[in-house]
Amino acid sequence: MFPKFSSFQSVRLLALAAALVPAGAQVLAQGSIYRCGNEYTNDAQVAKSKGCTLMQGGNITIVEGTKVAPTARSAPAAASRNGGERVDSAAQRARDSDARAILQAELRKAEERLAQARKEYANGEPEKQGIESRNYQRYLDRVAELKAAVARAESDVASIQRELGRVGVSPNASGSAAK
Repeated sequence: MFPKFSSFQSVRLLALAAALVPAGAQVLAQGSIYRCGNEYTNDAQVAKSKGCTLMQGGNITIVEGTKVAPTARSAPAAASRNGGERVDSAAQRARDSDARAILQAELRKAEERLAQARKEYANGEPEKQGIESRNYQRYLDRVAELKAAVARAESDVASIQRELGRVGVSPNASGSAAK
């Protein structure tokens, strides 16, 4: 299939190939390249008309990036923001009503958690459990954790009430417990 070469012929063939590679590289070399802002061209007339600058140095390789196709989910959101489309007032009222109902349900849950945390905390004097009667530091650590849980629950209730105030509902309308 392939002709057999002696080692001397192989060396001559490799030397010939090595001599031809630089000559082939010059054939593939680029001509003058001009830069026009973020655009490149090798057409001298276009470069002259646009006022482009001649690039100095080695070869330039430009790889064009892929374009990101908009997803079906992001296209309507972008269109509504950019297109100035308005939501139907009835649909907006329904959304607001849903938001209020969700916030009121969350407020009720947060108030239940607060009541449970206050019950466990027992004004800073919860009953000792198991080993806590012999290990007072463990009791103090648990009391501190209970106090922190009460503070978090109070903060949650206050933030939900603020959010309800923003959407136009009186926070006390949901039957919030007095502190």
